[in-house]
Amino acid sequence: MTATPDALPCPVPTLSAIEARVLGTLMEKARTVPDSYPLTLNSLLLGCNQKSSREPLMEAGEAEVVSALAKLKDLNLVRESSSGRSTRFEHNFQRGIGVYEQSAVLLGLLMLRGPQTAGELRLNAERWYKFADISSVEGFLEELQDRSAEKGGPLVIKLARAHGAREQRWAHLLCGAVDPNQGAESGGAGSSASNAERIARLETEVASLRETVQKLCAELGVSPPGQT
Repeated sequence: MTATPDALPCPVPTLSAIEARVLGTLMEKARTVPDSYPLTLNSLLLGCNQKSSREPLMEAGEAEVVSALAKLKDLNLVRESSSGRSTRFEHNFQRGIGVYEQSAVLLGLLMLRGPQTAGELRLNAERWYKFADISSVEGFLEELQDRSAEKGGPLVIKLARAHGAREQRWAHLLCGAVDPNQGAESGGAGSSASNAERIARLETEVASLRETVQKLCAELGVSPPGQT
């Protein structure tokens, strides 16, 4: 486990949906494209509106992102710097909220992708942080759920089991209170649509991984798995 966060306990800010998207995007890009980080405003806007790994999808405008950045800077969750002729932005989430690195990763994923099970979080965190197993993910989620009032209060909530689902999902509380029963009663079309979206995301990720493997095999001069 990483060292105890050294930020002073403070009330957890209530973020708007666009503020959470901006913050989550900065957290993601810091880990997945470090060579391009901190981000320019244009890169951040593109990241907020990208069509993959986002739920819900957004069509945020530049003015909305600028306004969100101003609020996040006031909350000490984002920092601004100058690089050449460009202004760039970076997050200060872990210290600003006062959480462990692993907890910050889970919160960032929940802000970007919506409610997820511990298993989905572990899978989606691969490029951010490699959790040893699902139990370790659940441990950090439970810590965030049981966070004392002195430390700012709970940051996640475990949702009621959805109809037909094997695992319960988790949601973040950075945008305010969440109904723990949301989605629990819905089955049929709503549940099918949600499953279809998840399947589509997984298919996209598998296709991307397959393409990467094929490129690596070509560079090494070997045949891809399954081919003779």
